[in-house]
Amino acid sequence: MTVGIVVVSHSSKIAEGAVELAAQMAPDVELAAAGGTDDDRIGTSLEKVLAAVEQSLVDSGGDGVVVLSDLGSAVMTAESAMEFASNPDAVQLADAPLVEGLVAAAVAAQGGAGVDDVRKAAEAVSFGGGAEPDRRDGPAEASGLGDPDATGDFELINPLGMHARPAAKIAGGLSGLDAEVTVNGADGMSIMALMALAAGQGSSLHVEARGKDASKAVEYVGRLVKEGFGEL
Repeated sequence: MTVGIVVVSHSSKIAEGAVELAAQMAPDVELAAAGGTDDDRIGTSLEKVLAAVEQSLVDSGGDGVVVLSDLGSAVMTAESAMEFASNPDAVQLADAPLVEGLVAAAVAAQGGAGVDDVRKAAEAVSFGGGAEPDRRDGPAEASGLGDPDATGDFELINPLGMHARPAAKIAGGLSGLDAEVTVNGADGMSIMALMALAAGQGSSLHVEARGKDASKAVEYVGRLVKEGFGEL
């Protein structure tokens, strides 16, 4: 069993589309879409969300459930559903961007992470509000973090390069480590930032890490790259 994940959105199409995307990267994770009202209008339904949470509690086999939502009233609906759930202590609400957070959470769950770490993986990704660093000075100078504790350079060998699945694997795995990581100057825990690198096959990834788990972080990225992200 793995941690279950429920997606709450005002739109059934958004919820279903987000689940479809995450399922491509985490095929063994139970993902449930709870979008729209009971009559398929824009809005949220407590009954629909509660039903999804209860089913996820069953499907997860006791491993727990993480809920992600889009807009404010969806959060309130999710919180109400958690209160009425048969096992509210096993359900956690992630304060995270819906798509990026969902993918990071799903990848973490696919890797066997517990409910606390799955929620943290979702919350570790960026909401995308920061300014883009000036990479002409290099990652360390742009971030103001000083010299890295560990570095590594790795050549992408998978045919499609840094697309959504590799980016999700990197971000999801790094979220569980005590380290700040950049990849070619981009935030290593932001799926969108990694994808924006547009790094194709044969490109080099320069990884810098700072913190207690810096070496583990660099080794983790290097292993993924050398294995072709499981796509070879």
